Amino acid sequence: MAAAKDMNLESLKMETGGTAAAQVERDLREMIIRLELAPGTRLSEQEIATRMGVSRQPVREALIALGKSRLVEIRPNRGTVVVRISARHMMEARFVREALEVAVARRASENFDAWTRRRIDTILARQKLAMEADDHNAFRREDEQFHIAIAAGAGCSLAWNAVADIKAHMDRVCNLQLRHPDSMMRLIGEHEAIIAAIDAKDGDGSARAMRSHLNGILADLPQIEADNPDLFE
Repeated sequence: MAAAKDMNLESLKMETGGTAAAQVERDLREMIIRLELAPGTRLSEQEIATRMGVSRQPVREALIALGKSRLVEIRPNRGTVVVRISARHMMEARFVREALEVAVARRASENFDAWTRRRIDTILARQKLAMEADDHNAFRREDEQFHIAIAAGAGCSLAWNAVADIKAHMDRVCNLQLRHPDSMMRLIGEHEAIIAAIDAKDGDGSARAMRSHLNGILADLPQIEADNPDLFE
């Protein structure tokens, strides 16, 4: 990428609850996923600290955590930069996510919490509203809530915790995928197929529907990468 851009943190706001470092990490992670902090963006500890009203220590801790997730690169004496999207890291994350979420979907077909099942209908309705509004960020948030609810309903919330730390590499590509006019409708259909198989207590069908859903991004990856060469390694 050409010269790294200066960071725009106008939308960063502190939230209640949690440590300052965790809040900073959450906000920066979300901005990286949304590509508001694009690959090549320089991240200044002092600028982040000033804008968020915290000391530099929690900012430093947040950047170290993001470095461990391979979302930023900390360069000694040269500063911290948002890394380019790595197709390899994305595919590794998808591999782990598939292994866990396919197993969760199969478990969900055996026994699923009734209250969570009703909540999924609400999530799908909100996804459709986001699609109609062409709101990619809202759609992605509801997509995440759908997967969280599947894990919770199956009694496998810890499995989602394991997924959550690595899925940012998929999420950046997903944000690009959602810009295609047909992608949101297709993803909603895939969600409906997953929950229909769970409702039918079809273990093989639930696993197959989840695997197909998570593999869909692989089919789109070559075109996404070709359309956005500056964002990828």
